[in-house]
Amino acid sequence: MSHYPPPWQDWLTERRQSLQAADAPAALDAVLLASDFAVEELRRRPALLALIDGREAAELQPPAADDPELSARLRQFRRAESLSIIIDDVLGRDSVERTLERTTVLAERCIEVAFAAARAELVARHGEPRDEDGVVQSLIVYGLGKLGSRELNFSSDIDLIAAFPRAGETDGRRALDNEDFFARLVQRASTLLGETTAEGFGYRVDWRLRPFGTAGRLTLSFDAMEDYYQREGREWERFALLRARPVAGDLAAGRELLERLRPFVWRRYFDYAALEGLRELKAMVDAEVRRREREHDLKLGPGGIREIEFRVQLESIIRGGRDPSLRTGNTLELLTLLAERGVIAADEALALAEAYCYLRRLENRVQMYRDEQTHVLPEDPDVRERYALALNYTSFAALMNDLDYHRTLVSAAFERCLPLASTGPALPAGHAGDVQLWRRFSASAEQNGDRPALPDSPDARALHRLAETPAVRAMSARGRARLDRIVPLVLAACRDGQCSESALEHWVNLLAAVAGRTSYLALLAERPALISRVHRLLVASPWLACALAQSPILLDDLLDQRLATGIPGKVEFAARLDQELAAVDPGDTEHELERVRQFQQSARLELALAFLDGRSDAGRTASGLADIADLVIDRLLRFALRDLAAQHGVLPGLNPELGLAVIGYGSLGGRELNFSSDLDLVFVYDEVLQNAESGGARALDGQRYLARAAQRLLHLLTVQTAFGPLYEIDARLRPNGSKGLLVTPLSAYARYQESEAWLWEHQALVRARFVAGDAALGAEFEALRTRTLLRQRDPVAVAQEVSQMRERWREALDRSNSERFDLKQGHGGLVDIEFIAQQQLLAEGHRAQGQESPPTETAALLGWLTGHGLLDTERATAMAEAHRRLLDRGLRCALALESRIVPSAEALSLAWRG
Repeated sequence: MSHYPPPWQDWLTERRQSLQAADAPAALDAVLLASDFAVEELRRRPALLALIDGREAAELQPPAADDPELSARLRQFRRAESLSIIIDDVLGRDSVERTLERTTVLAERCIEVAFAAARAELVARHGEPRDEDGVVQSLIVYGLGKLGSRELNFSSDIDLIAAFPRAGETDGRRALDNEDFFARLVQRASTLLGETTAEGFGYRVDWRLRPFGTAGRLTLSFDAMEDYYQREGREWERFALLRARPVAGDLAAGRELLERLRPFVWRRYFDYAALEGLRELKAMVDAEVRRREREHDLKLGPGGIREIEFRVQLESIIRGGRDPSLRTGNTLELLTLLAERGVIAADEALALAEAYCYLRRLENRVQMYRDEQTHVLPEDPDVRERYALALNYTSFAALMNDLDYHRTLVSAAFERCLPLASTGPALPAGHAGDVQLWRRFSASAEQNGDRPALPDSPDARALHRLAETPAVRAMSARGRARLDRIVPLVLAACRDGQCSESALEHWVNLLAAVAGRTSYLALLAERPALISRVHRLLVASPWLACALAQSPILLDDLLDQRLATGIPGKVEFAARLDQELAAVDPGDTEHELERVRQFQQSARLELALAFLDGRSDAGRTASGLADIADLVIDRLLRFALRDLAAQHGVLPGLNPELGLAVIGYGSLGGRELNFSSDLDLVFVYDEVLQNAESGGARALDGQRYLARAAQRLLHLLTVQTAFGPLYEIDARLRPNGSKGLLVTPLSAYARYQESEAWLWEHQALVRARFVAGDAALGAEFEALRTRTLLRQRDPVAVAQEVSQMRERWREALDRSNSERFDLKQGHGGLVDIEFIAQQQLLAEGHRAQGQESPPTETAALLGWLTGHGLLDTERATAMAEAHRRLLDRGLRCALALESRIVPSAEALSLAWRG
């Protein structure tokens, strides 16, 4: 190894011979090539050569807090463990993540020992710090930055802040108030960690991120900390606290403070205002880079580590208020979570993770060379070549090629996330007048008293309505500045497209809805491409326009990378709903309902977009809407039973999935739900529970208990939330209709179907299925349904009765005439096809082989009938195709907020002609 002087060559030769493993000499050469610090440490402490062989070294134990030579022992321990980390990194024994974790744990152990020793010294002089009730107080030390996120680099300073639970004073003869005591503790521990001695230094400690920075007190009580962040906290401090983690002291109490500070870091709703805060923070970093001429800094330079961290931390700040799983500062964990949630495209997340690991490994190797806190590649050509060889490159130029590749990718991803310009995009040519038009209205809205005359046109009237909205008139200066950037872009989009007047009205409704939530204005102002996408949706679907105005939170869903990919199935939708509910305290029904409603809207939005984009056909969309309803009913039934148990106790053996079953009829049962459909529900229960009694103080018998559960479910489904009701419900298809009991024992339901039900009720049963509740009871219902439908009947009598029922329906409900065609009730419409399939099943179903349960979906039922030889294949195919066309057109009517009455000319292409 020619870069070592001759005396070291003899030492190396001797030490190679002392190694035991066959590959150890080559391993030693690799380590010494990578790190002069390793050379120095091995020469000083030859016993550590055992680490090359993969053996344990006795010196890798932290010192005790009462060690009389603590300062020296602490530094020796840090150097020895650091050498171990270098060896395992260079020899490929540890991944990048493992290296960062070990470096973090090493720092934590040193911090714990230093603060324990400092506390013991101070307690000996001043006594134990106590609060007013005499409870001993502990100082909690929080790691920020990479220490907090368990990603500490090899030779890093450590960012710390400290706090204690309650004020008070020490109980010794030389008493100090707690704040003074803990400030002295911080000073002493910092000296133990950071002072340079003959054994080197421990850690450079930085306390500048504490409240009020260098002008602030070293420690504060929990109450004072909370007061500071709520009153004085700046935007960049939210990013700092994102990665805060207690690392020494009473860790449980430390987590309590972080929970108190959570509302400061993470807002309840999506917080796109954080974009501006991050831009300010990035500007501060860039200014420092320019001041110190460090454009090629691996950490802070363009395409560096900090840009990847900012990219994921921004999403955590924006979304962590609604998704607690995103409240982590660990970069690789966040990248994985964000990709899973569609916030970052999977391929981009993978590329950023690879770049992050590459940059962190290179950063560590730069620091491992001489245990120096640097993030810049050296200028010395020989040292550069050593770096390259140690990282298995043939030359430094090859290393730079890979580095430039990763930095270019990172820089582009960061620019997409946070464009450097903050003044917004330029308007298309010819639309400069739109800026002036809006400013006249905006300025007019701010004035009191007489106002100047303003233009009178459809655009002007719409803008005037927006400007006069109470939320707009009450906007802050920052919110108004954002709106001033958005409105001209909206005007330009409306004038360049179709349906400009109606689209502008939809935009006014949406902007008025978000005017009081300036975070959404920040989103639109920062994402002009989103304005274009929203505009296309407003033009394409008034239903979507109303949904967005009613729930602006759906704007975030339009950024979901998964929207352009496959359509979720029921399992994935269920996982998303449970993820939403996991963010709410169990039993907080109000917020649970809010999350369920938001899930429902988000999922329906996704299905609507897929349908309009042509990625989903009518059948798949309708069944997807039914899946969403199933999930909503299932979760709300659990809540209903839980709430009932809290009031009245539980029935013997009853749990949220036992004893009660919800049956879906009609469009829900047939899995042909529309965006505006109501739900037909019937409730059955296990008769064993009928005479049981709940165990609570306010006991109920089984029938009343389960009736209350059903009533509670209906209430949860129909109650007005901040986002409107979930569904309209019709429960009149139960035995004896609205005069019958709301919940029915399954045995009584079976007897009713067998001996009392009208034929039209058996028709309704064709499109009935178990939706939620007791699965075993649901299976019994399915068996009962099959027996009832496949019962032998007189085909002539069935045909006559079904025909009469159809005519009564047509006379009462069909709104067709010479100019209009009713998609549902008209001749050849959806109901005609359903009735024919149902008639054939009731009349001939008993001839089906194997008594297989007939499907509830009309198209599937037609296939089932042909498969059993009960319906002509050509006729069934024509009916199924017409049904698909009619279902498709009905969905489009719903998305256009139109009735299912279309021009009669369309009947020629839509209706079935049998």
